[in-house]
Amino acid sequence: MGTAQQFPDRPWGSSTTVVARAANRFAATKPGSWFIRRITPLDRALLERTDARYTVLGPIGAPVILLTTIGRKSGQPRTQPLLYVHDGDTLYVIGSNFGQRRHPAWSANLLVNPTAIVAIAGERIRVKATAVPEADKDAIFARFVEITGAYSAYRSRTDRDLRIFALTRD
Repeated sequence: MGTAQQFPDRPWGSSTTVVARAANRFAATKPGSWFIRRITPLDRALLERTDARYTVLGPIGAPVILLTTIGRKSGQPRTQPLLYVHDGDTLYVIGSNFGQRRHPAWSANLLVNPTAIVAIAGERIRVKATAVPEADKDAIFARFVEITGAYSAYRSRTDRDLRIFALTRD
């Protein structure tokens, strides 16, 4: 049996610049979360147009994919830009929803239908989502915090358990 095919990895920008560090601090605030939610439609449009080669957040080194799920109620495709953790043949996504009270709709969609499409680095790839087991969640969450400390703030804003999914090629 062969090894699973790796996902493309095309980082750009840098998370270590002064601007990136300031952006990450801002993202952890409630006004920062509000701002990011407001620019999401612009980011989605740029990501869709470039098959996730470029993102509004790219210059600050933020790894972003487009995840397309099937709406659990509508049956229609639903696309959301998400930060991710790249682990070779697995991508991880987290349903932080900026620390809001409710889980993001895309995470509920994956619980009902785990088949989805990921756009990353100019490719569209069919994936299957699997909920990360409780025992592994803290280690993966720590990797999201390495990307941006805002995830710690998001987790502290809510009592709900943040859903984390592993995405593998389908």
